Amino acid sequence: MPHATTAPVPRPRPRWWTELPLLALVYAAYSGGRLLVRGDVSTAVDHGLRILHLEKALFLNAEHPLNRLFTAHPSIGIPADFAYASLHYLVTPAVLIWMFRRHSAAYRRARTWLMTSTMLGLIGFTLMPTCPPRLLAAGHGFVDTMAQYSSYGWWGTEASAPRGMGGMTNQYAAMPSLHVGWALWCGILIWRHCKHPLLRAAGIAYPLITVIVVMGTANHYFLDAVAGAAVMGAGALLARPVSRLADRIKDAVLTRFARVSPAMKSPDVSAGCKTSAGERIPGQRTTSADPTDAAAPTGPPAPADVPASAGRAAGGDAAKAAR
Repeated sequence: MPHATTAPVPRPRPRWWTELPLLALVYAAYSGGRLLVRGDVSTAVDHGLRILHLEKALFLNAEHPLNRLFTAHPSIGIPADFAYASLHYLVTPAVLIWMFRRHSAAYRRARTWLMTSTMLGLIGFTLMPTCPPRLLAAGHGFVDTMAQYSSYGWWGTEASAPRGMGGMTNQYAAMPSLHVGWALWCGILIWRHCKHPLLRAAGIAYPLITVIVVMGTANHYFLDAVAGAAVMGAGALLARPVSRLADRIKDAVLTRFARVSPAMKSPDVSAGCKTSAGERIPGQRTTSADPTDAAAPTGPPAPADVPASAGRAAGGDAAKAAR
């Protein structure tokens, strides 16, 4: 006889009032971590030069021709700067909200994938602070297009941060490029869950355009983009184990809370006393429940000067008359 199998319990749909604080907490930890892991400038410059030399040795140095193109043609450089400064703040949340509303079954893993990859990127910033091409000495042939076209946007000379807020960003957090990583995350989800051919084409084009933009604006090396893609791949592989670990922690916390909560219930005011029949309050009887009341004589009281035997006789006569 086949054993009866129980269907898996469907997971509850995520709620926005729990998801929003969670995402805000992770992003705040990521942003704060970027500021705290600022490495030594000379070390960051050394790392940047090593990456540049490696790319030249491997004939991967596409940053120089792209940067010259963006610098010479404002019609290309200015839109690229706007894209670098804004799209990852707009497209990534838009795709996350779209997944939450339209594809809730896949949302939880997509969110965990994004958060895990972001934390892995923070580890990369910590272990390898890297100077972007735009901050290298002018002799290396790079032009900071964000500074060149700063009069057209809200940014100044310190990356894409608004003017006067350059101290709120870590300009040496170039390896890996999470601009490319987040764009790849968006592109994969759009390709996987959209049906319209144009939207699926946009899912392919968005990460590719982002790679060109980050190199042409001299904000990242090509190997930074490769590292960003690698981080997203690692995050995708770790998304399921991280989700399981989070569920175990959540279940343990709920179990612990369930054990503590009974001890916090209201005390028993009756102190273990039970109310028996005929009692309104434990230990306090009503008149109708008093057995002595039932045995009391119903006749009129005997006069004080009448003997006790006469009183009993009168009571007996009254009882006979009642019968």
